[in-house]
Amino acid sequence: MKKVNWGVLSTAKIGREKVIPALQQGQWSHIGAIASRSLDQARAVAADMGIAKAYGSYEALFADPEIEAIYNPLPNDLHVPMTLAAARAGKHVLCEKPMALNAAQAAELREVADKVHIMEGFMVRFHPQWLRTRELVRSGALGELRAVQAFFSFFNRQPDNIRNRLETGGGALYDIGCYPIVAGRFLFETEPLRVMALLDLDPEFQTDRTASAILDFGNGRRLDFTVSTQSVPYQRVQVIGTQQRVELEIPFNAPLGGTTRIFLDNAGTPGGASAVTETLAPCNMYTLQGDAFSQAVRGEIPLPYGVEDAICNMRVIDALFKSGNSGRWEDV
Repeated sequence: MKKVNWGVLSTAKIGREKVIPALQQGQWSHIGAIASRSLDQARAVAADMGIAKAYGSYEALFADPEIEAIYNPLPNDLHVPMTLAAARAGKHVLCEKPMALNAAQAAELREVADKVHIMEGFMVRFHPQWLRTRELVRSGALGELRAVQAFFSFFNRQPDNIRNRLETGGGALYDIGCYPIVAGRFLFETEPLRVMALLDLDPEFQTDRTASAILDFGNGRRLDFTVSTQSVPYQRVQVIGTQQRVELEIPFNAPLGGTTRIFLDNAGTPGGASAVTETLAPCNMYTLQGDAFSQAVRGEIPLPYGVEDAICNMRVIDALFKSGNSGRWEDV
């Protein structure tokens, strides 16, 4: 088994603090190079993280024949352009979420989807707590799945933060609303039919600082969520069936290398006292994601999620923005 040789676009914080260390721990992944628009910055991060090559441009990284896969953590508005550039150079690409600013932009990736592997970086889908929850749903342990409820928030009003910059794709829906959407699609294993959204805009940034939504999955099934970039940090997911519910304690920012817990409750005792705790073994979901992508590159497994999946997620986000403006239900 030969590890896939990865290159990283930019010295972004998520790469330095989470994804690069995780890939370096992988059984199938190796970080061979990093690129920045500042060669000095690339060299500094490469030296600090034990990466052999540093480039002062993204194009130079794409031209390196030894690099097989690219990790793209650039700002949202650069996800599709730089993913396309890498793919046209023959590189497989794992791109941070959201894949694009809209579904039409994501659909541009169809041009290269049959030539290289492209996957949107929703690391949560590889975490054992999500896989176990879906296993419980599929097994019928919950009865019929009726509703998924989610809350995800943090507080950030820094004007120079990309999450607060409208022109680069900032705001709650793009940054964290995509996670509950993926949770609903992951657990219902189908696409929503229509959506309704309520968006609260920051008066200075004009980004959606709080977004609440209902997604109709048909036959009485629904996802409802609230996400916020200006609320106390909190996250939870409830998965409600006709017989039992599952609660995910830390669904989105699960501790890297740590254990997680889910709670299975048949409501035999009010207040959750009847809940049974399941503790999932320690893992790093970024490592699991990177190794799965690398295995797909090596042909060991099919690509878990491709361009069409990313387009589906963006269609939901498009419909939610449309609903936020119209005040009506909008079809997906």
